[in-house]
Amino acid sequence: MKLSRTVENMIGSEILKISGEAKERILRGESIYNLTVGDFNPEIFPIPEKLSERIIHYYKEHRTNYPAANGELNLRNSLAELFLKDTGINYDPEEIIIGAGGRPLLYSVFESILDAGDGVIYPVPSWNNEHYCILTNAKSFIIETKAEDHFMPSAEDMRPFLKEANIIALNSPLNPSGTIITKEALTEICEMVLEENHRRGKNAKPLFLVYDQIYSYLIHGDQEHYTPISIFPEMKEYTVIIDGISKWLAGTGVRVGWALGPKPLMAKIKTFLGHVGAWAAKPEQLAVADFLHDKEFGIYLNEFNKRINSRLDGFYDVFSNLKKEGYPVDVIAPQAAIYLTVKLDLIGAKKEDGSKLNTVEEVFGYILNEAKIALVPFYAFGASKSLPWFRLSIGTTRSEDIKIINDQLKSALDKLSYS
Repeated sequence: MKLSRTVENMIGSEILKISGEAKERILRGESIYNLTVGDFNPEIFPIPEKLSERIIHYYKEHRTNYPAANGELNLRNSLAELFLKDTGINYDPEEIIIGAGGRPLLYSVFESILDAGDGVIYPVPSWNNEHYCILTNAKSFIIETKAEDHFMPSAEDMRPFLKEANIIALNSPLNPSGTIITKEALTEICEMVLEENHRRGKNAKPLFLVYDQIYSYLIHGDQEHYTPISIFPEMKEYTVIIDGISKWLAGTGVRVGWALGPKPLMAKIKTFLGHVGAWAAKPEQLAVADFLHDKEFGIYLNEFNKRINSRLDGFYDVFSNLKKEGYPVDVIAPQAAIYLTVKLDLIGAKKEDGSKLNTVEEVFGYILNEAKIALVPFYAFGASKSLPWFRLSIGTTRSEDIKIINDQLKSALDKLSYS
């Protein structure tokens, strides 16, 4: 069937494909540890009880008609207060848009800024930038990042593409690596964006920094999260911040996200979202507005972070110890989010039947079959097919799972010959 070039060029999510394979095997009765999806098992990590109570309250009050096109004012006011408290930067409610999670907001930002052929600079591995470029017929300028830089890009990486770009897309804390961009690196990128916009002048389309910080409150230990406009307040004119409750309130299915940005752009996004109807449901919006003012908000975040970090530390110890024992694995110390970056350097290793593991895809299959562990290769996030790094997500694991996973992984590695 002949369809549009845009959808003909689209491909499905490689992450969901990999996760789907693990889920199918679980449904067939296999005991698989599915560490693939950036989601939570709600039996282990439920949303805050008070948030759940407020959602139900507003449904019982029949607050089920259309929400405001740019989001309920209660919530936008609450978010402005929260952002002022966190960063010292004041946002007018008209500079805030609410959507059904971060995903439609990110897409609407791309649609509202880009014309066909406009450039987008983004690093890989990263989440979904490739697909948004396809949907908007934009030109991709891809930065291949390195493990030694914690898979974060630098200003110098981006500088050659600046003149052709209208968006730099950054995500910190980063999905898939769970790492944070340093203050120094973000400062240099912001300086570069300001310089480029000064060069372009007021009559040209700006270069925007689209800054996805959906994991902003899930910070490990004494690590620090940075926001562009808290480093340079003048970046407010050129920055769109994406955030929401999907991750730091375990509300992936509750679908409340927001974008903060310059008022002229937010007005156009409001119109765009109105045409596609990608609003968050009104009861959920009102409930989130209430919960952000509740004393339980800080208590929940503190406890939630402790539980996430204990699992990240547990898996970090697993891979660190395997590395010390001489196994061809590596790991980056956890910094944020619900992810650990692990390396399974198994290409060339021989299985018991004498055949070799020749590709990262075969390594993934071996670990799934022999260790009963599903991970996501970084190639699912746009990185090179030969990169032997994987994302490990802790959102579906119980603390007692970690030792079992360690034993099964070690057993699988012991079956390989590395000479």
